Amino acid sequence: MYSLEPTPLEISKTLARKHRTLRKQLSMSQEEMAERSGVSLGSLKRFESSGKISLDSLLKLMHLLGRLNEFDNFLLVKENLDDVKKLFTK
Repeated sequence: MYSLEPTPLEISKTLARKHRTLRKQLSMSQEEMAERSGVSLGSLKRFESSGKISLDSLLKLMHLLGRLNEFDNFLLVKENLDDVKKLFTK
């Protein structure tokens, strides 16, 4: 199947690559980040190498990096007033 949209795997690997870059910019080892975030070292290593991580662990890592607010725009519900108007017209 072809798509112009990135696949979930591509997105997860991109997130992992960005996370690793941010961690290194803070001069923080994987061990230190795992300890300070409450995420197991194994989970952190798996995330940075494969992009696989639980949502809870990802949120903990983002909190430690001071980037948790970036999830505010995630899964925004857009109000479409045209749909509301259809409910009241025949």
